[in-house]
Amino acid sequence: MNAINPAEIKFGLDTFGGMSVKTDGTPETAAQVIRNIVEQAKLADELGLYGINVGEHHRDDFAVSAPDTVLAGIATVTKNLNLGTGVTVLSSEDPVRVYQRFATIDALSNGRAEITAGRGSFTESFPLFGYELSDYNVLFEEKLELLVELFKEQPVTWHGTTRKSLTNQEVYPKTESGAMKMRVGVGGSPESVIRAARLGIPMALAIIGGDPARFAPYANLYHEALEKFGKSSLPISIHSPGHIAATDAEARELVWPYYEKFIDRLGRERGWGPASKGHFIQEVEHGSLYVGSPDTVAKKIAHAISSVGASRFDMKYDNGPVPHEHLMTSIELYATEVVPRVRKLLGEEATNVFDSAFGNLG
Repeated sequence: MNAINPAEIKFGLDTFGGMSVKTDGTPETAAQVIRNIVEQAKLADELGLYGINVGEHHRDDFAVSAPDTVLAGIATVTKNLNLGTGVTVLSSEDPVRVYQRFATIDALSNGRAEITAGRGSFTESFPLFGYELSDYNVLFEEKLELLVELFKEQPVTWHGTTRKSLTNQEVYPKTESGAMKMRVGVGGSPESVIRAARLGIPMALAIIGGDPARFAPYANLYHEALEKFGKSSLPISIHSPGHIAATDAEARELVWPYYEKFIDRLGRERGWGPASKGHFIQEVEHGSLYVGSPDTVAKKIAHAISSVGASRFDMKYDNGPVPHEHLMTSIELYATEVVPRVRKLLGEEATNVFDSAFGNLG
């Protein structure tokens, strides 16, 4: 695995567009949440972050069901921010329309569009769009293969079982550069890692629990599989949840009640027990919840990046119905205080490794 220059590591944001509340506890409307996401993206752009990824859900606890439409809006009010999804639920989408919508975002943004294709963690889109959950695997496999061909922006010939075949089919519009960026979201199954390598797609690891170092074997498998399939080396990125405040105590006490509500709802749906503050603190201190002061969060992110050899870290900054004002503060601290600290820590780590390896040669 090649060493990564800390100055070249990319730092971005992820949002699922969760239904937030105002600071007085009253709920926001879905429309206001969407407008707030645009304001959050504008701030990220002004502060020099690499990108923002907007998730897709079809439930009443999330405001965004059409992330590409939100990204099109963001494209018109930002200058440098890369605009992606986190994720596009490809199993219940038409890959041709996905390509066309992203080519349109690419035009609006002067080449800043990027898609992260994935399965998603919810299944509401299957009955909504007329798909069977029993076809879960074949839908994703075939549609991802077709999307890869579409993103080459050449005539497409493709055969499968989930939609009509295409024969030497041109798809429009073409992008000005002739290429758009693509990633595939991976939750940690070896099969998903190998698929990403076989198709030659950069891998975005969703690390939402436990020590990120436990994902190092997946990173190693990815690089080994790329070599086996004769592919060039490709980057790995990390998606993890977090929130930053002035102190560790402030960040924890702010996030916990909102996080508890979110986890308890999921628990009722999926048969889990109630959220435990002890487990929350365990994840904050030793796992993959990046909640704390800029110094604490920077150390955790540096550890995660080093553990898997990632070249990009995207912080999911909305975790439960946290008010917009607190999200804006977290974004600002992430960009202005956390990112410089992470680069410094990784630079020091690289120097120490070099010195230990070569320092005694003189």
